[in-house]
Amino acid sequence: MNRHIAIYPGSFDPFTNGHIDIVRRGLEIFEKVIIAVACNSEKDSLFSVQERLDIISRVVDDNPRIQVDAFSGLLVDYAVRKKARVILRGLRAAPDFEYEFQLAQMNHMVCEQVETLFMMTSPECAYLSSSIVKEVGRLNGDISKFVPPLVKEELLKKFAVI
Repeated sequence: MNRHIAIYPGSFDPFTNGHIDIVRRGLEIFEKVIIAVACNSEKDSLFSVQERLDIISRVVDDNPRIQVDAFSGLLVDYAVRKKARVILRGLRAAPDFEYEFQLAQMNHMVCEQVETLFMMTSPECAYLSSSIVKEVGRLNGDISKFVPPLVKEELLKKFAVI
């Protein structure tokens, strides 16, 4: 296991400035961050997994210290396959912590070698969530402060056909 690699998992539907904040700050601690898009067939996603992978790859602009990948199954099994020792998770508020704490405890019980590192979002991103961004965009609100320009463009394309 490599403690210089962190897995940053999520649905990233869409990838927001809050996600970018966690990746950027994660790179200050780790040599490599793997953005791991969860394949969850039970979630009703706006973007397909492949679309999310493509969008995120374009947003991070081929940074050699960032890998964009998809996974299914247990996150800790994925971390072991990637030889990562740390799961990086962003927290916005207390309700996030309660849920994330349960996940971290369960992950640790399943695989003791993998640790979870919680990182508080920067104050300017504390209110952001992919769900809220989608809702504001769907209702023709200005989402340019919440997502990178490329993501805004892709969201507007999706909303034009919905």
